Amino acid sequence: MPYNSTVATMLGRRRIPIHTTFYWGHKVDILFRCWPGDSTAMYAVALLLVFFMAVLVEWLSFTNIVKLKSRGSNDVVGGLLKTGLYGVRSGLSYMVMLAVMSFNGGVFVVAICGHVIGFLIFGTRAMRKKSDGLDSSKP
Repeated sequence: MPYNSTVATMLGRRRIPIHTTFYWGHKVDILFRCWPGDSTAMYAVALLLVFFMAVLVEWLSFTNIVKLKSRGSNDVVGGLLKTGLYGVRSGLSYMVMLAVMSFNGGVFVVAICGHVIGFLIFGTRAMRKKSDGLDSSKP
């Protein structure tokens, strides 16, 4: 039997191709069995979902929603909130990773684009507003 980059496996009565190399096409299972299916429109929705999950991961990486005050009375609550946000970010990161593990080229490209756009918006100073006291370009 010649080498093939697609391994077929039986799941119930349905044979599911499992790709072991990148391929291009809209017939793919991403994250869940039979989703997005054979529909091109649902494939586009799946790509948008992966893109926005990657952007959200970057936002959660660089945001400071919970601000802990030194010696404040809410240190425990703030710490728990930060830990919860870290868990959400980790879970979303793993979801993006699992989507990329579908070995679909489109999913890979939108995941990378989502991380790059998210980093550009939230991780660099290129898109941030300059505040009065922190602008180092003033003499």
